[in-house]
Amino acid sequence: MFYGQIEGTRFEPLEPEFNNLLIGHARVERLWTGARWSEGPTWFPAGRYLVWSDIPNNRMLRWDETDGSVSVFRNPSNYSNGNTTDHHGRLVSCEHGARRVTRTEHDGSITVIADRYQGKRLNSPNDVVVKSDGSIWFTDPTYGIMIDYEGGRAESEIGACYVYRVDPDTAEVMAVATDFMKPNGLAFSPDEKYLYVADTGRSHDPDGPAHIRRFSLSGDGKTLSGGEVLADSTAGLFDGFRLDEDGRIWTSAADGVHCLEPGGNLIGKIAIPELVANVCFGGARKNRLFIAGTTSLYSAYLAVIGPV
Repeated sequence: MFYGQIEGTRFEPLEPEFNNLLIGHARVERLWTGARWSEGPTWFPAGRYLVWSDIPNNRMLRWDETDGSVSVFRNPSNYSNGNTTDHHGRLVSCEHGARRVTRTEHDGSITVIADRYQGKRLNSPNDVVVKSDGSIWFTDPTYGIMIDYEGGRAESEIGACYVYRVDPDTAEVMAVATDFMKPNGLAFSPDEKYLYVADTGRSHDPDGPAHIRRFSLSGDGKTLSGGEVLADSTAGLFDGFRLDEDGRIWTSAADGVHCLEPGGNLIGKIAIPELVANVCFGGARKNRLFIAGTTSLYSAYLAVIGPV
């Protein structure tokens, strides 16, 4: 069902350059509502549809751009969280319930990408991205095993929360960043020189981090260095995020979507009347930002596109 613009949605320029990213007559639209905790939107251009997770309801939903309809894509979904598409147009998902990262093949079958590290079960993979070389990078905090709401209560076998890389040739699972409290959203810069990772440790520790860190990739693109804090959240936590073609970060926050210029400065916001968990670029020209609010799916056309 199409709702159009609703009260509490607006664009908030904080720096003049943010106005250049907006379309004067475009508005924030609510496309659907009825979820408990929306997460992990990803766009399928060939089918003109979006898939996202409704974690507590243990399902994935599908929004069709051609008619605005929403249907159940997968139920049960193993309490899926973050999703992305690989370079063959296949769905890659993080599953809290099965504590694994999977790929949905073109015939609908499921391939397990990663479910263990050094023989121990993963915690609850949270968000995932695919690099141009086919490697799969994901975060693994404990949110899905802490309580019986977004997964199943269990002890962490690893005893820590890492960021991982899965080698496309050997399928080896390697920990590439081990100094996080709760690694969460992640994304590459358009040129893949940097990997950005959010840490949402403040969700369960008032003194914990609520920021995005920036790592440099090695020459072979397999390891990370650096890891300086790029930006601290000014409203709740940074969860999932994506970058546009010019390297700006569009990140979820407690009051909507924050836009950070590549140096980390906050230049503007898209106000949403509920907590936002994640975003992605999509649409025919990749100029539509889809926003996963707590209960609803929103979108906004922008004067900028996602990475080509």
